[in-house]
Amino acid sequence: MSARRPQLRRRRSLRARILSAGMRLCLAALALVLLYQAWIFGWVVWYAYMPPGTTSVMRAELSRLQKTDPKRKLDYRWVDYDRISNHLKRAAVAAEDANFLEHGGIDWDAVERAYAHNRQLAEATERALALGRRPPQRPMRGGSTITQQVAKNLFLSNSRTYLRKAQEVVITYMIELVMSKRRILELYLNIAEWGEGVFGAEAAARHYFNTSAANLSAYQAARLASMLPRPRYYDKNRGSAYLASRTDRLLRWMPGTAIP
Repeated sequence: MSARRPQLRRRRSLRARILSAGMRLCLAALALVLLYQAWIFGWVVWYAYMPPGTTSVMRAELSRLQKTDPKRKLDYRWVDYDRISNHLKRAAVAAEDANFLEHGGIDWDAVERAYAHNRQLAEATERALALGRRPPQRPMRGGSTITQQVAKNLFLSNSRTYLRKAQEVVITYMIELVMSKRRILELYLNIAEWGEGVFGAEAAARHYFNTSAANLSAYQAARLASMLPRPRYYDKNRGSAYLASRTDRLLRWMPGTAIP
């Protein structure tokens, strides 16, 4: 009995050391996570006043393009809020985030609607394939707000992992805490992707219509906003029937759309 006591004490001591080491690792990991969030928050404050020279999505796109053309550059030009047509502001809000002025960064009702729509679309596609029919051609719907898209474009990527989405939510609330709705929309319109290597309203206006962002007509603005879900695809498929019908719908919605 007495011989077993030292062994028990050694085992308890070993367990205690393992638990202590595990606790230290957890605290170190938590400290790194908090430090990273603080670093991002610092950049959010910076972008509240300064235009970004580039974004995470821009860097990823440039890297992709330069694999086939090492000399390729992005078409990205920053313009201030007052130098962007109000038509485009209304079109973008109507197309991407109708409740932009009301929500605090995430529109949970839109998330639920998007989930229900996409589930129904997936079920309809499954049924059609099982019967040997052509699946429905309706596009999937996203529930991301303009603020979420700013968070993703500035700091993250186009991946769809749960970790990336969780980080996007955190950054979204940081942005809403620090920035006005006007600044968020200004950032969005300047860093949104509008085609292969084309970023921002000014570059898009010149790429598609040979005009400035300030001089976009209502039709041109609606056309650009209609391209936002799949800009690279519509850059190459400008005669899309869906793009035309989406443009017509936005033209009807735009007059009643409020902007900051």
